[in-house]
Amino acid sequence: MSYIELTTPCIFGVESILKKEIIKLGYEIKRVEDGRITYIADELGVCRSNIWLRTAERVMINVGEFTATSFEELFDKTKDLPWERWIPQDGKFWVKKASSIKSKLFSPSDIQSIIKKAIVERLKKTYHVNWFNEDGEHYPIRVFIKKDRVSICLDTSGEALHKRGYRTFTSKAPISETLAAAIIQLSPWNKDRILVDPFCGSGTIPIEAAMLAMNMAPGLDREFTAEKWKNIIPVKSWFKAVDEANDVIDTTCELNIAGYDIDYKVLKLARENVRNAGVEDKIHFQERDMRKTSNNKKYGFIITNPPYGERLGDKETVIELYKDMKITFDKNLEDWSYFIITSFDEFERYFGKNADKKRKLYTGMMKANLYQYFGSKPPKRVNPIN
Repeated sequence: MSYIELTTPCIFGVESILKKEIIKLGYEIKRVEDGRITYIADELGVCRSNIWLRTAERVMINVGEFTATSFEELFDKTKDLPWERWIPQDGKFWVKKASSIKSKLFSPSDIQSIIKKAIVERLKKTYHVNWFNEDGEHYPIRVFIKKDRVSICLDTSGEALHKRGYRTFTSKAPISETLAAAIIQLSPWNKDRILVDPFCGSGTIPIEAAMLAMNMAPGLDREFTAEKWKNIIPVKSWFKAVDEANDVIDTTCELNIAGYDIDYKVLKLARENVRNAGVEDKIHFQERDMRKTSNNKKYGFIITNPPYGERLGDKETVIELYKDMKITFDKNLEDWSYFIITSFDEFERYFGKNADKKRKLYTGMMKANLYQYFGSKPPKRVNPIN
């Protein structure tokens, strides 16, 4: 196997979580930037990364990086890259997306066109042909330019990694799977503690928590573009990565995870999604108004994505909801911790308490805050003296 440099974009604000996931897989971090991490792996690492990374948006092979301030320079330096290592003669390749931030080259369509032409010219000389039928496997390319620094990558994932495959049905304004996985890991929750999502919608937070607790890889039930890249990754590597993931799933763990929602229709979607994810015996769903949230056990966790105005359509209603959340939690949940993500800027004001810790998270162009309220820790268990 040979070393491959991989780049994984992620939601702004969860880089530290993604870094831990990559290190846990055993790979060396090369660089951490806002919204992306670059690391060194191998062919098997491409498979493992796609199957295991919970907070990455996709896994990309870093073909090359260089500085370019003119289209001529972009063409020449792209042409100099070893494209024949990655794209076979019959490969279908195109620049699926180009983005530019604070750079002299800013037209996505022009960037896409010039990079495509440069790759064609390189491969013409390599394969000694004047025409490519491009009737083979797909090799989508993504380009990111920041401050005139160009990164060109092959997208191994295809569909974004937040599309696990279990969420066939969604409610309005659902939280993404990657963001749900991130906020769970940003909390100190573990499988021995109770977890309740009183605004569970289609069930994403409870499902991601159950999968994390069971050590279930999020990418087991979906396909990836690079599975067909036999010129780069042997098929046996994919089989090995899948077998590894299946071998470590803990189906015997006992969990206390619940999802509540006031809308019985959306709970039907949640139950279907849970079945698709294979965690139906680990989560309890119930039609329940948030104001009736209660539990007689201590030290549990609320992890939730409540309505924030756009979804509910009424700011006054949202304000009253946030006020009632604090009253309900204080009255009915003793020594619990709350992890609440919302884009409503005045959440703390109406919730009636400043968060112990606040973390900015960006999903697309929308800024949200994760408000973290830490409850008491359960007493440590004392082992009996023999």
